[in-house]
Amino acid sequence: MENKALITLFGAAGDLAQRKLYPSLFKLYQKGYLGEHFALLGTSRRQISDEDFQQMVAKSISGIKETEKGQAASFIKHFFFQSHDVTKPEHYVVLKDRLAKLEDQFHTTGNRLFYMSMAPQFFGTIALNLKKQQLLTDDGYNRLVIEKPFGRDFDSAKKLNDELSQTFQENQIFRIDHYLGKEMIQNIEALRFGNTIIESLWNNRYIDNVQVTLSEKLGVEERAGYYDNSGALRDMMQNHIMQVVAQLAMEQPVSFTDSDVRVEKIKALRSLRVYTPAEAAANFVRGQYDAGQNTNAYRDEDGVDPHSNTETFVAAKLLFDNYRWSGVPFYVRTGKKMADKFTRIDVVFKKPLIDIFANPRMQSDQSLKSNILTIYVEPEAGFSLRVNAKSAGQGFKTTPVDLKFMQDTSTKEEAPEPYERLLHDALEGNHTNFASWSEIAYAWKFVDVARKLWDIEEPQFPNYVPGSMGPAASDELLARDGRQWVYRLNR
Repeated sequence: MENKALITLFGAAGDLAQRKLYPSLFKLYQKGYLGEHFALLGTSRRQISDEDFQQMVAKSISGIKETEKGQAASFIKHFFFQSHDVTKPEHYVVLKDRLAKLEDQFHTTGNRLFYMSMAPQFFGTIALNLKKQQLLTDDGYNRLVIEKPFGRDFDSAKKLNDELSQTFQENQIFRIDHYLGKEMIQNIEALRFGNTIIESLWNNRYIDNVQVTLSEKLGVEERAGYYDNSGALRDMMQNHIMQVVAQLAMEQPVSFTDSDVRVEKIKALRSLRVYTPAEAAANFVRGQYDAGQNTNAYRDEDGVDPHSNTETFVAAKLLFDNYRWSGVPFYVRTGKKMADKFTRIDVVFKKPLIDIFANPRMQSDQSLKSNILTIYVEPEAGFSLRVNAKSAGQGFKTTPVDLKFMQDTSTKEEAPEPYERLLHDALEGNHTNFASWSEIAYAWKFVDVARKLWDIEEPQFPNYVPGSMGPAASDELLARDGRQWVYRLNR
């Protein structure tokens, strides 16, 4: 079904827009979710003609195969550009006039989507001017899409949210977290609530621990300027990891609607134990990568302070104080310059209370292994369940085997890219895969304790080598509980 909409993109000449947004919009156009009744007005401080802007868009979608002849040429005719300084109220008057003309030309029925792909310090200014200069419509919808980061801590995030709330209601705000657009992250709900055999075991009676790993092989690359003022805690844990954990920990919603899903995610995060500083010191680990073969140490990267204490790795133990998860630790970790690039979730089940096979005459020194459900998010996509089975041959020995399903290449190609999916949801008004303010607030309250502690303590950096799975303290975090990471390297 075609979505009629007039999109205003602040930061239209930026890297994100060219790498992700324009290709995603073109795929929606190819599939019929966008048609003749949409237009995009890009803005930035640069002076760019409509024709040059259309060529920029054409270049960004050049790698996508057309499904119909002349499709790309038809698509880029919906793109226009207006030089704009977001801090000057008079510029919004010009913007208002352009939008009115485009609305008449493309018959977008008053539906307006404002997308902020720029520095967060301008979000509040833009939102306030959209209201003051009357760029919002009364006929259709008005929606605001914003990129992370949403604040640097709870206080700054609340200030930003208060500013946006002067113009937009919560149901009009769509906070992008591209991890929520990934196919296998969305499969968490299908796996849990679509299978009685899984949901009946999804509690502290049967689950020993849950592990979430977001591993990156590259370093900071061209993002050094941003990253050195952010770090892994703010860049990855407060948003991506906390959203994944919320989906793993939430109760079953009354129905699969955005409002009901949000209610359960908020309840889960509300029950997350916020540590004291002493508890945070024991349950958080930070790291920074050293030099490796043909690679710089983090402090030697271009754009990084040579004395930087910014963490490029973080691991933590999370505890939920509720009936379902009492006593079950959630271990999370993320870092740069690690062994490989992948995202996976490992759910480790408890071993049988009695191992009837633990007879030295029958099985030597072997024992039953834990059942492990693994959700492979990327680059592979699929599931595996590790179970114990009898080894072939004489005698009776058990060995772990994996029951595995992985998506094939054609299935993966059919799945929408995260931004394609999330842009479609925003156009449809579906909040299921977007973070609410309450979710963000609880996440910030949790990580702020560690951030404030780290800001006053001097770390022993660097403390891990490229190609590893982080500092030794990450393994020790689990070892203290008598556990270990499911995915690990031999040191």
